[in-house]
Amino acid sequence: MRNGEGMRELTYAQAIREALAEEMRRDDSVFIMGEDIGVYGGAFGVTLDLVHEFGPDKVMDTPLSEAAIIGAATGAAVLGMRPVAEVQFSDFLTIGADQLVNQAAKMRYMFGGKAKVPMVVRTPLGSGTGAAAQHSQSLETWFMHIPGLKVLAPATPYDAKGLLKSAIRDDNPVVFFEHKLLYRTKGHVPAEEYTVPIGKAAVRREGRDVTVIASSVMVLRSLAAAETLAAEGIDVEVIDLRSLRPLDTETIVNSVVETGRAVVVHEANRFAGFGGEIAATIVESEAFDFLDAPIVRLGGKDVPIPYNPVLERAAVPQEEDIVAACRRLMQESRRSGVRR
Repeated sequence: MRNGEGMRELTYAQAIREALAEEMRRDDSVFIMGEDIGVYGGAFGVTLDLVHEFGPDKVMDTPLSEAAIIGAATGAAVLGMRPVAEVQFSDFLTIGADQLVNQAAKMRYMFGGKAKVPMVVRTPLGSGTGAAAQHSQSLETWFMHIPGLKVLAPATPYDAKGLLKSAIRDDNPVVFFEHKLLYRTKGHVPAEEYTVPIGKAAVRREGRDVTVIASSVMVLRSLAAAETLAAEGIDVEVIDLRSLRPLDTETIVNSVVETGRAVVVHEANRFAGFGGEIAATIVESEAFDFLDAPIVRLGGKDVPIPYNPVLERAAVPQEEDIVAACRRLMQESRRSGVRR
């Protein structure tokens, strides 16, 4: 569907598929690999039909072994290729963690920069599909902790395409998280060539009262919460991190300086989640002197993701939780006599 010159409306999944196709056409060293990504099109249909254009040598079905997939991608990257490996569920990154964490992430450093590891690991994360505890986790914090890895979590079709193209062209290993609930969401995507820079957040909604810092599907929930709060006279600024590592601390700090209040929201478990790192970043910056209330962290409950849909929903932050957190911040500020 076209919406203005050069703009189309694509789903998140279509935007990713288009990025993969464009990069394989542009660069012969780019290929994709993973379980059932060929004729079947992947677990969520993202790579559908690509094998018909590029053939099985560039759209490679692999054995059911994440250790083999990530290990082979690492070796191919070191030897000059640019593999994009799909892991069907991000939970299964645990099986390939040695290859990703102990090999791919460290090789460039250990060889003094003489080796490059230009590889991308695409993988869906998150709850909301009734896939239960072993297929619904959000493990992004694990990989943010590893020096040498870049970690991305786009929330829109535009960013999914632009960031994936940037990731494929990067000379370092990138873990590219795609939330399952985003695959069918739609958004405007330019028909012309573009990329989105790694390491730069986006301000999705400007506001003066509270800064909400989110990523992936939580960006959509934060924007919905902001609309609800606007009807109550609370003006919320929503920051979409997009890039979890490297992290755009400048955009975060500048926003909190202006609003004086911050809510950090993510689906990953709240305990030891990356929201704590963001909160610490704010406290250790000049924004600390502008805080009118304590920072609020919203994250997943400290439980495995349940299969039951009611319990599954209760296990991770929802729109109403973000609304309640912002209201509470405003109330605390008013009780303490803050006027802005």
